[in-house]
Amino acid sequence: MLYLEDFTPGRVLPLASCSVEARAIVEFALEFDPQPMHLDEDAGKASILGGLAASGWHTASLFMRMMYDGWLADSSSEGSPGIDFMEWKKPVLAGDRLSGHSTVIEARALRSRPGLGLVKFLHEVINQNGEVVMRGENPIMFRARTNEGDAAGDAA
Repeated sequence: MLYLEDFTPGRVLPLASCSVEARAIVEFALEFDPQPMHLDEDAGKASILGGLAASGWHTASLFMRMMYDGWLADSSSEGSPGIDFMEWKKPVLAGDRLSGHSTVIEARALRSRPGLGLVKFLHEVINQNGEVVMRGENPIMFRARTNEGDAAGDAA
């Protein structure tokens, strides 16, 4: 189990890998982002994306699952107050194999919430060619092992 004290700046946590299937791209798009390049191979090839491409929101959802399966499930996570930024750097195409990592940028205890802290991460999702397809930063709240948490003690 990972607690606030385990998230030291520079620590790299692996994301689980996943394969992106055409069927899943189309199913997600039908429900949430029915643009042609997400629904049809020919429309995707005719677009700047170069093939049947996952919606950026689908990529973000895949990332969330990859993070959960990679390390978040075994942590004291209490959720996130939001996303600082998310960039979709390259198209995610049917048949891609994704992996990646989360790197701790900073961690601090919250004075306003004893026993709880905030950890800021840089996340990168990478395709089978070693290309970054998505980057993002966000804070996640974690319980500390003790009520004192990390000695950082920054204000919330």
